[in-house]
Amino acid sequence: MVKGYLLIKLVPGLESDAMSQIRAIPGITDVNLVFGQWDAVAIAETKSLFELARIIIGEVRGIQGVQDTATLVQGEL
Repeated sequence: MVKGYLLIKLVPGLESDAMSQIRAIPGITDVNLVFGQWDAVAIAETKSLFELARIIIGEVRGIQGVQDTATLVQGEL
């Protein structure tokens, strides 16, 4: 299982719609509004790194209102 934390910058005024669309993506398990450099943090759980990349590039980044993303992939020691 691959777990990714997606840091998302949203366009002002489109936050609510964008977050609703992100929540509806299969593989996204949680989305939270945050304050600071980023506007939202989403958690994605997938079977592979390829699937995580597909969700980010093919779906999240294509949503109107998503301005920028950065992804943190969970690691284990």
